[in-house]
Amino acid sequence: MLKKTAIATALAATALVGIGQVHAADYAVDTEGQHAFIQFKINHLGYSYILGNFEEFSGQFHYDPENLEASSVEMEVNVNSLNTNHAERDRHFLSDDFLSAGDHPTATFVTTGFEPSGDNEGTLTGDLTLKGETREIEMPVTLMGEGEDPWGGYRAGFEGSTMLTLADFGIDMSAFPEVMHELELYVTFEGVRQ
Repeated sequence: MLKKTAIATALAATALVGIGQVHAADYAVDTEGQHAFIQFKINHLGYSYILGNFEEFSGQFHYDPENLEASSVEMEVNVNSLNTNHAERDRHFLSDDFLSAGDHPTATFVTTGFEPSGDNEGTLTGDLTLKGETREIEMPVTLMGEGEDPWGGYRAGFEGSTMLTLADFGIDMSAFPEVMHELELYVTFEGVRQ
């Protein structure tokens, strides 16, 4: 009888430890460990795609599994860190023809709301500022997982994507085929609980 009681107590304690770990927390996006990416894909004249990413950014998020509506994200991106693996094209993208990175070196995203839509899924709404233009966008996101890491920290990871209409941000694509007027933005990141 004593043995069964000890086992039951141990199981209950284990369950309580798990419950104690699930609570509201603030996380810093892990850019130093290369566990976060901001990437994009745009059609190239209807023949293929141009893929690229922004290599320098920072961010934080608030995540509460018991109150998902309170979740929030803030990101800041160095626009000049754009990389499509083609230096001449990158210079053109950063020029006044497209991003005007000299005048607008920073892009930001700040959450205005979050609506859960199912297990580990929901839609972030927020203000994206790019090239000095601020527009509200929606991005469906998925919790990829959370838990303790091998270094004594606690992490949570998410991914999401959305389509951006470039004209909404003052980027004139009228000289290009219609298939190039939109860009797919893909974001994935781990955050370390603070």
